[in-house]
Amino acid sequence: MEPVRIQKLIAEAGICSRRAAEALIVAGEVYVNGEKAVLGQKVEPGTDKVTVRGKSLKSHAQPKLALVMHKPRGVVCSNSDPHADHTIFDLLPREWAKLRLFCAGRLDKDSEGLVILTSDGDLAHKLMHPSNLVVKRYYVSLEEPFPAGRLRQLLRGVVIEGEHLKVEKASLVNPKADRSSPELDVHMHHGKKREIRQLFTALGFEVRRLRRYQIGALRLKGIPLRGVKQLSTKEISSLFVVPPAHYREMTPSTSDEN
Repeated sequence: MEPVRIQKLIAEAGICSRRAAEALIVAGEVYVNGEKAVLGQKVEPGTDKVTVRGKSLKSHAQPKLALVMHKPRGVVCSNSDPHADHTIFDLLPREWAKLRLFCAGRLDKDSEGLVILTSDGDLAHKLMHPSNLVVKRYYVSLEEPFPAGRLRQLLRGVVIEGEHLKVEKASLVNPKADRSSPELDVHMHHGKKREIRQLFTALGFEVRRLRRYQIGALRLKGIPLRGVKQLSTKEISSLFVVPPAHYREMTPSTSDEN
């Protein structure tokens, strides 16, 4: 077999995404034939012995597939978590439960909606790398109404512990006569841990419910809560579709609406 970069081999084995594999290599947790691996190193599958965190990498590749799940609240997006009673992998049907899958874009425990699970490291890399524009849409329900005049603050964002938290688009859902609503439609094409919740909290609003209802052109509609289905090639391509309206509203004015 042709030599491949070690981070690609690890991702194709379903251990983690290519990006996470690079972090493992840099941390010194990957070895090739008994010697510490270096980033970008090439190996021959089936010939070189690769270990990740002390465990040998299986030489045979898994089937490449992508699943979409309607994640419920109360479960975590992790392969293992000693502090969690349930993970999304506990919800997988038997036919996919034995595969080594990982999340390509997580949701926190208290959030719900679309989550992509895949054994394809290249696909996970494309979905999660910041250089690729993957638009995610969220329904946000707050404890109290959000005024239209403060929507621009969501777009400008806030800086918390050196991280710039912001959204690309935000609009009110069914606003009242005073141009406020406790429900919003929010678009993002990045996503740091609990970013939406932290952003609203910083602006003085508590998130009651958060649901990711669309990734690219793939919608949550038709997928029951806790439901899982395999994505077709066409559906995988739809994850990278950018709505035309998103382009128009990516560079808004920085002045507040009144």
